[in-house]
Amino acid sequence: MGRAALLVVLACLVVAPLARADGDPASDYLLSQPVFLPPDVVMKKSDADRLTSVVEAAKKKGYEIRVGLIGTRYDLGSVSALYLKPRPYAHFLGQELQFVYKGRLLVAMPNGYGVSVGGKPWPAAAKIVTRLPPPGSSGPALAAGAAKAVEDLAAASGVHVSASSTDGSSSSSTTLIAIGAVVLALLVGGGVAAFLLVRRRRVAV
Repeated sequence: MGRAALLVVLACLVVAPLARADGDPASDYLLSQPVFLPPDVVMKKSDADRLTSVVEAAKKKGYEIRVGLIGTRYDLGSVSALYLKPRPYAHFLGQELQFVYKGRLLVAMPNGYGVSVGGKPWPAAAKIVTRLPPPGSSGPALAAGAAKAVEDLAAASGVHVSASSTDGSSSSSTTLIAIGAVVLALLVGGGVAAFLLVRRRRVAV
């Protein structure tokens, strides 16, 4: 039993890195999710949420697009040769997804952006993202750059969304909740005070 357990552990240690190196992680994730975030790049939750909110807001207005952030060579798995080649990778990734998703696709890498639709070139969108400055390699910069690219692409189709507007709606909701909580606390406090006052009067009588 001890030897068998040791063999299982050794097998797991060998298979784990092979599994990581095999395949294209983004192509698996984007089959069902709108945004692929690079696991090897440090990024605050707020940065990721801002990008996701822009993508979701665009979809609600009829402009669906999926986004893949590639921060390092390791994020590409077995197709690491396409690192820093956002345009070819966008076409490759689109072809990987086309059996399930045939729509718009945006790829952001430290040196620029790539786009495709249904795994094919998307010339009109390529002109838009080519004008954008490279986002850089940090997680926040990649997320912010991709969000800006989504905003510009959507705007070209008459759909206007922005990270600031989605953040604002969230802030408004939070503010309303806070106000409601204060009002409720005041009402409860007033009720308790009235009860204690009546009770004291009865005791005094």
